[in-house]
Amino acid sequence: MTTTPLLAHSREELQGALAERGWPASPVALVPTMGALHAGHASLMARARHEVGPDAPVVASIFVNPMQFAPGEDLDRYPRSFDADLEICAEQGGDIVFAPSVEEVYPSGDPQVKVDPGPLGAILEGKSRPGHFHGVLTVVAKLFGLVRPDVAVFGEKDYQQLTLIRRMVDDLCMGVEVVGAETVREPDGLALSSRNRYLDGDLRWRAAAIARTLFAARNAAVHGADVAIGAARHELRHARGVDLEYLELTGPDLGPAPESGPARLLMSDVVYPAGDINQWADAVYLPYFGLPDKAWADAAVKYAAGHPGSTPPPPGPLRDWHVLAMPGNHDWYDGLNGFMFPACGTEPLAEVSYD
Repeated sequence: MTTTPLLAHSREELQGALAERGWPASPVALVPTMGALHAGHASLMARARHEVGPDAPVVASIFVNPMQFAPGEDLDRYPRSFDADLEICAEQGGDIVFAPSVEEVYPSGDPQVKVDPGPLGAILEGKSRPGHFHGVLTVVAKLFGLVRPDVAVFGEKDYQQLTLIRRMVDDLCMGVEVVGAETVREPDGLALSSRNRYLDGDLRWRAAAIARTLFAARNAAVHGADVAIGAARHELRHARGVDLEYLELTGPDLGPAPESGPARLLMSDVVYPAGDINQWADAVYLPYFGLPDKAWADAAVKYAAGHPGSTPPPPGPLRDWHVLAMPGNHDWYDGLNGFMFPACGTEPLAEVSYD
């Protein structure tokens, strides 16, 4: 049975809702989000329910935090779907939705005291987005202070963020158990993200290069760190229209990668339009046929039709589509020219071991 969650917009409403749901006698779980919820967020709420049991309150916060957006980023156009978000929270058995305004979270404007993420906040995503993690940690600290959770659940997709939140909780003795939940992916491997709705056609295929790269490294990790990185870079060489920001192998705490055992591979890329379709076709890597123009396109269609699991291009004139081949697995993909997508985020390669 689906139960409508209590909706709180203010601190006072939040405290009233928590009291109505049994706090402080029961533990509280928090799932911080920026809204535009999807199946990945649903899995976080399910994990939160698992952590605290069937009778304790699960709180989902919905707040697009301006502090973590730099000038020129997508704060104003960040996806917002509040009514649909409430439905997902209800379906997942969420007890309380805390949806404060900017003025409620930052009543005095830009806070004078902010959480400094330290040296781990200046590498990887922090290097390309200065100030981002100051904003993330500050709003998470405020949410912890407002909700007073016993458990907070975050996705492993944003692994650097998860690591920094754990460090903040430990260093500042916040007394919150921070749980990392496994990344939920689309059938093509692309990690679920609210920003995926920006993607269409060829742009989506290029964005999924992150997953293809990480999977290639994971599959090669048994042969050692150098082989894993080499496999990732090999995959990237065939990811057209992708601008790599970083590809780093680290320890689970984002420190130096160990010589053996668990590690994390993190990467971020920027995806650009393909430009003129003919220029794109000239750059296509097609090692199996070596045929020009319509001939190799027809060969690609014939090959894909006879190999389940591959994706043939749609019917139509050659000028309307193009074919890409991924060497090694013989999968075929199609796509049209796309639009600018500012960043695809940071994903970890969870629990890689190279013994």
